[in-house]
Amino acid sequence: MDADRVDADRVDADRVDADRVDADRVDAGVSDPFEFSSEPCLTLTSPTDVLAAVPYLVGFHPTASLVVVGLAEGRAKMVARWGLPFPPGTLDAMTPLIDREGITDVVIVGYGPGDLVTPAVDEARTLALTTGIQVGEALRAHEGRYWSYICNVVTCCPAEGTPYDLSTSPIAAEATVHGLVALPNREVLERTVAPVTGPVRMAMRRATSEAIAAFRADLMAAPDLDTFARHFVADGLARVRSALETPIEGGRLDDVEAAKLGMALTVMRVRDEAWTLMHESHAALWKDLTRRLEPRFVPPVASLLAMAAWRSGDSVQATVALERALTTDPGYSMANLLMHALQNLLSPSILRGRLPTPEELDATMGPANPAWLLPLINLLDEEDLHPTLE
Repeated sequence: MDADRVDADRVDADRVDADRVDADRVDAGVSDPFEFSSEPCLTLTSPTDVLAAVPYLVGFHPTASLVVVGLAEGRAKMVARWGLPFPPGTLDAMTPLIDREGITDVVIVGYGPGDLVTPAVDEARTLALTTGIQVGEALRAHEGRYWSYICNVVTCCPAEGTPYDLSTSPIAAEATVHGLVALPNREVLERTVAPVTGPVRMAMRRATSEAIAAFRADLMAAPDLDTFARHFVADGLARVRSALETPIEGGRLDDVEAAKLGMALTVMRVRDEAWTLMHESHAALWKDLTRRLEPRFVPPVASLLAMAAWRSGDSVQATVALERALTTDPGYSMANLLMHALQNLLSPSILRGRLPTPEELDATMGPANPAWLLPLINLLDEEDLHPTLE
């Protein structure tokens, strides 16, 4: 490496894992969280240290990937990962991010065989040249060996590659001490928001059926639909506020309450209550509901999980959650808006001070009316496919 030392802060804001429609993936992050905190440093002194640190920077051990670490004053300000191969021009979205974060140097790491990695590394090096930043190191890692695109000294960087052993680097131990985690692969992360199965799924399905039956009965018995809508929305807002305290207190919603909250969140005003009150600590609630709710009710809670994760700097988790939302409803607007932000490497700081208060929502949207309930009513007759009961 050209630099003797690189202090790599664990990226704590907008680390993006935004999948394009044709499955190219980009994970990126910058150190601009909503609430700044003291983050652990990983000191990198060799290519092996870089290779050991990357999984902790992106959250999992990458394969068939290009990773770019952007540095400013020797500290990681941005980490981006793309799945390979990707089409020419894919890295162009980094240009405004490099300028915004004041990136002065990059470290480039490609994972996979040369014919897969080299075109991507070349594009990254060209981008660095055109934006006036230095390439501190450019590596390719494959099957226990690495090659440097920067070093031309045969004794240091032989043509057959240099064997490396991540266990010889202190980085993994340092990261573990600091509470950092590198999952084996992205699929493991996807399973953390996968639907629950077996008896838990069956119990949730029964609770959902009971909640739907109660809603229908109340709706049919209501003499005044306007009053019914106002009461339903008011009850939903109260459920949101109550539920937001549950993860903080270490509790968990029971199945009936979870089902009722999931139904209420299909109403935009109720969902936006959770949006405007958003805090990183709410992620546990939204992850639990993303796993437990019947699929048709997942898009709102999965989108709220994505928002909480993005704010906390875990944009890989955010994108996995958005994938769950968009698999169920490809047109769900909140999920599409967040995915657009992640794909364009936007910082969650753009929302700082811009979220409306509940009072402003009331003033903008006006009193509840029966039309607000149409999204929920349209879902009631749908059956969730592929129940996954194992």
